[in-house]
Amino acid sequence: MSTERISARAEIAKNYFTEGYNCTQSVVLAFADILPVDKATLLNLSSPFGGGMGRMREVCGAVSGMLLVEGMLLGYSSPADIDGKKELYGKVRGLAEKFSAENGSIICRELLAGVQHTSGGIPEDRTPEYYKKRPCAELVKIAAEILAEHLIEEGIEGI
Repeated sequence: MSTERISARAEIAKNYFTEGYNCTQSVVLAFADILPVDKATLLNLSSPFGGGMGRMREVCGAVSGMLLVEGMLLGYSSPADIDGKKELYGKVRGLAEKFSAENGSIICRELLAGVQHTSGGIPEDRTPEYYKKRPCAELVKIAAEILAEHLIEEGIEGI
């Protein structure tokens, strides 16, 4: 397995986050070149999931990004595809479990425990202090690493 390719995807995701994209957008954009959707659509599709779904601090946006990419590349499309659904759900659980094992949770509010942050739907300003006090850039990087490794194992081309 190519650790260079995995690390490159992870750095791309982290860089997108530090440019101001939300956690979900950052992970999704790190894989945009292999997804069957244009960048603008990817940005719109992934935009609601930042801050643990619209800053509700539910499922971490980085995890949501992993799952969006997983669905676009390895998802099922027919409601009659029970085997496809079962297989995908197993992969989703595996990705979430791996993220949780490395970080202690997949829940945004738990990942931000001890980090002072505002609540509600208004995003915080992305200042140097913002990036210093929260683990989000690193969580985005970890999510992209987990996903890249998984996609390589799945035989996805271009990782």
